Formats: sequence, structure tokens, C-alpha cells
Amino acid sequence: MRHLPPRLPALLLGISLAGTIACRGDGEPDAYGNFEAIEVVVSAQSAGQLVRFLPVEGMRLEADAVVALVDTTQLALERDQLVAQRGAAGARRAEVNDQVRALEAQREIAARTLERTRRLHAGQAATQQQLDQAERDFRVLDAQLGAARSARAGIGLDMTSTVARVAQVSDRLARSEVRNPTAGTVLATYARTGEVVQTGQPLYRVADLDTLELRAYVTGAQLARVKLRQRVAVHFDGGDGALRTVEGEISWIAGKAEFTPTPVQMRDERADLVYAMKVLVANPDGALKIGMPADVTFAPVQRP
Repeated sequence: MRHLPPRLPALLLGISLAGTIACRGDGEPDAYGNFEAIEVVVSAQSAGQLVRFLPVEGMRLEADAVVALVDTTQLALERDQLVAQRGAAGARRAEVNDQVRALEAQREIAARTLERTRRLHAGQAATQQQLDQAERDFRVLDAQLGAARSARAGIGLDMTSTVARVAQVSDRLARSEVRNPTAGTVLATYARTGEVVQTGQPLYRVADLDTLELRAYVTGAQLARVKLRQRVAVHFDGGDGALRTVEGEISWIAGKAEFTPTPVQMRDERADLVYAMKVLVANPDGALKIGMPADVTFAPVQRP
């Protein structure tokens, strides 16, 4: 049996589609292209063993659904330790606060005693030794109060640091849950339950197949006929030999020309400069597939 050249199946498919188009009797299409999907690769945000991994190729996932879980045992223990440290620091700060209030009261009394002793010394009713003792008592209490206030400030900084560390570990715990970012269908998986993954390692690929993008190309002469949000007719092979026509909307037009992509079979056509555009097409019944060829006519779909 003779083997077909690698590009021949795609060429035959294009010829079949073009033949079907010609049979509909409404002229040549304005642009050709292939369907694409907006794909999202979901990666692990923390390192560890996957204790749960739900995605399976072809599975429909809802947005924000928890689809995988990285082992959180060590993180949970670390958070418990930090929470205990935060509680102990809070108890120490309360104790130091009591000390500060007691020292403030004692210093206030010592200040009044010192002032009274100075007056008595000035009236020769108190000795120099009594004055020196009153000054010494006041200065000792003032120094003790300053040390207690410094200790309280240090404990406050420790508590702030511990609170930040608790928040950091809690964030890491939250990131251990892998949440699906967008509703869609799983296209491929790259991990299994029980495997050890690293931060940033891809886990699966998902795409919303309810709406696909048709990436097509137009020439510079056709640019004047297209604009953003324009409704166009998209034609594709329905699979039973019949041509199906659906409505699409132009969502993007390239601002820079490029050479015709290599999937075009003719070398002279690949040398032409074209502009890429994207057409959003609803796919409620799943008839459209990624990579499927289609063509576009700029006239909108005619409603019966």
C-alpha cells in the first residue's frame, strides 16, 4: 500500500471543504482558518505530595472548584506552632503591661517624694543623705520603667512578626488547594495522585469549549470590509458531508501584517502578506473541535 505524504490529508480535507462550499452556490469564502480555544495551564502553587487529584481528560470542571490537594501536614503543624508562639507573646506583653503600670505608679510616688525632700532640704529640714536617697530611688524607677517599655515594644514587634508568619503559612495552606481558574473541559493532565510536585509544575490544561476562536487571515485589500464586533458567517463541515453555517463575531484584528502561515499548501500563497483576525463562535452542542478548519464570509448569517 502506498503511503500518503504528510501534508496530503490536510490538503484533501481542505479540498473536500472547498468542494462542499462550492456546492452551496454562494461564491468563494472571504477567509479561511482553524478553530482554537483559550487554554489555561494550571500549575501547583506549593510543593509536596498530591494527596488528591481529580482532573481527568474530557472532564468538565466548574470555576473555582477544588480539583487537587497538596499534602498540608507540615504546614498545619508549623501554623499551630506559630499560633502558640503568638499566644505566648500576647501573654508576655500583658504581663509587661502590668509591670509598666506598676512602675509608672511607683515613679510618680518617687517623683513626689523627691520634690518634697528637695523642699525640706532647702529649709534644712532634711539631710543631704535623704535627698540623695530620694533622687536615687526616682532614677532607679525611671530606668526600670524605660526598660519595661522597651521590652513591651520588643514583644510587640515579635507579635507583629509572628502574625505575619501565621498569615504567610495560612496563605501557603490555601495555595495547597488547587482551584480550577475557569469553567471548561480538561484537555490534558500531567500529574497523578501520590506524585510529589514542585511549585510551578504544570498539573493539567483546561479550556472553555463552549466558545471557540476561529483564527483566520485576510489580505490588506479586505481590511476595509472587516471591523471589531462585526457579525460574520462561519462555515464548517458538519461531519456528515453537509456544510453547517453558524454566526460569529470578530473579536480581534491584527495591527501588523505577516506572511501567510505554513499550513497553506501553495508556496506562492505563503509568500503573501495577510492580517490575522479572531472570530468568536458559540459551540453549545460541541460540534466545533480544536484545529477544525472553517471559512468565513463577511456577510452575516441570513435568518429565515
